Formats: sequence, structure tokens, C-alpha cells
Amino acid sequence: MADGTTAADIVAQLEALEREAQDKLAEFTSDSDVNEWRTAYLGRSGKVTQLLRGLGGLPKEERPRVGQLANTVKGRLAEALEARQAAIQRDQLAGALQSEALDVTLPGEPVRVGQLHPTSLVLNEILGVFERLGFQVVEGPEVEWDRYNFAMLNIPADHPARDMWDTFYVEAEPTKSFGSMLLRTHTSPVQVRVMEDTPPPVRVVAPGRVYRNEATDASHEAIFYQVEGLAVDERTSMADLKGVLTAFAHDLFGEKTRVRFNCSYFPFVEPGAEVSISCHVCDGGGCRVCKHTGWLEILGCGMVHPSVLEAVNYDPARYSGFAFGMGVERIAMLKYGIDDIRYFYSNDVRFLQQFR
Repeated sequence: MADGTTAADIVAQLEALEREAQDKLAEFTSDSDVNEWRTAYLGRSGKVTQLLRGLGGLPKEERPRVGQLANTVKGRLAEALEARQAAIQRDQLAGALQSEALDVTLPGEPVRVGQLHPTSLVLNEILGVFERLGFQVVEGPEVEWDRYNFAMLNIPADHPARDMWDTFYVEAEPTKSFGSMLLRTHTSPVQVRVMEDTPPPVRVVAPGRVYRNEATDASHEAIFYQVEGLAVDERTSMADLKGVLTAFAHDLFGEKTRVRFNCSYFPFVEPGAEVSISCHVCDGGGCRVCKHTGWLEILGCGMVHPSVLEAVNYDPARYSGFAFGMGVERIAMLKYGIDDIRYFYSNDVRFLQQFR
């Protein structure tokens, strides 16, 4: 041979290379390491291939024996590679099974069951009372026309009462018949829509979300829920209104609750009144909750104004009716002793979980 390398030298190098490759392979624990090993030893430019290129310089009678040994070494390394890959896969599987092991004898984790929001709980309770009194639940759009939200409720464009219901207006072209579009300030528009489409007698309650453009504090929110009621029929009187709302207060707050009606003003009713109940904390004796008056205001009400009846083509000489409205969060605050309306929508689970 030109470089003096003999068959014995190549055989020794093959044996040393096999030992080196086997030792390194045994150390590997990942597929990436094994792939690098395959390239380094069995690839086209690997160490075994480079060593086999030296066979051309051996005498012809030596080449078969050394070539056979080289192929045997290459085969043993390929078998060792497959075995190591299989071992790595077994180890990885065993590790995954160990990390994901489930002890079926352990008690299971309890399933967290959701619950209704306190506003929904009180809303359902309010609606249940009026349904038992013969009222039908109706709903309407939250995005409303000025015609239904104000004009047909005896609140024309220049009426100062509009300042009480400052709201959010939608960027839409006003129409001659319906006026501007806005987010409703109360659910009274639903009552108007019902009267437009339904001849008397009418007895409905309208729940839903309403919007006011006002500062938020402990007793005011820009977005909140209301329930408003309406009853129209022949010979409907203030006595009917007082009977219905007294029955409502007793059902919701207890039979011993006292109910008081005070004169008040609302553009769409005449006469109007505010309804208060005896303070459930001090039983009417006076405390911090009722501001030492003994009474808690819960809603506004009154007899439907004749102008409202005329606007929906009801004959005010024949028909009369009463209406009322309340804030659902206000009722919930009184019922549960909550002192800040903002708690309802702060998404504090610690607060919400107190109500079942």
C-alpha cells in the first residue's frame, strides 16, 4: 500500500471504531443525539464509510476478508442503533405514563357548578311575583327610537324631564316620525309598543337592561336592569295599583313589611307616587341603612297619563291604567343588604358566590 496501511491496521481501526461508537451510543437519551450519531458514524461521510475507502489500497486477496468484517461492523452498529432508539422510546413512554399516572383510588375533584348572578336571581323572583298576579312578561329592543322612549310617554323634545334621563345616542339619521335613535333609558317603551299592538285589557311587566349617561357611584350605574309594569282596563283605579304593589312587597320582603305611598312626579303618570317599605334592618325604628327615616324607597308608580293613552289610540274616557317601575339592583341591594351597586358588575367571584 502506498501509505503503508495493512489489512491488520484497518481491522484494528474497525474494531476500535466499533467500540467507540457503541460506547457513545449507550450514553444517548434523546432522538436528536441518536440522529447525530447516525450521521457521524453511518452516514455517507461518516467514520465507517471513510475507513472503508481505504480498502482499495489493500492486496486483492486481503480485500474480501477485510470488506466482510467492515460490513459486519456496520451491520452491528445499525442493529445497536435500532436497539438504542427502541430503548429511548420505551423510556420516554414510561416517563410520560409516570407523569400522567392516575390513581383511581383517590377521590375525584369536585365539579365546580355555576350559579345565577344575584341580579338574575332577584329579577326571576320579581317576575315570578307578577306572573302569579296575572301579568305577562314582555321584552323589547335596547336600541330604541326617541318616539317610544320619550315622545309617546308625554316627554316632548323641550321637556325638562329629559334631563333626568340623559342617555347615549346612536349615530343614525333622525327620522320625522321616530326621531333620533338611542339606548333606552327605561323599559317603558316596551309598554308603549305593547299598547300600540294590543287592545285593552293589558297587563304586562317589561324587564331588561337600560342605559343612563351619568356618573357611577355607590348608588348609580350607567347600565343597570329595570322591571316596569303596566295594567290598562276599564275602571282601573289607584286602589288596584296599591293592592298590586302591596302584594308584591309582602311577597318579596315578607308579610310584616309595611308599605307607604308618597306623592311624586313622573311625566307619564298622573297622579304619581313613590313606594317605600319599612326598613328590614331596624323594623322602621331608624338606622344608618334607612338614613334614620324608618323607610326604604323601592319604586315609582302612578296612574297612566291620559296623553299616553291617547298617543296609543286608547280612549282615556273609557280606559284607565297604572304603571310602575323599579331598578332590579336596587331591590337586590335592599334584599341582601348590599351597600354599593358597583359590586354587581366588578366580576369579583368572592362577592358573587355569596348568592344562591
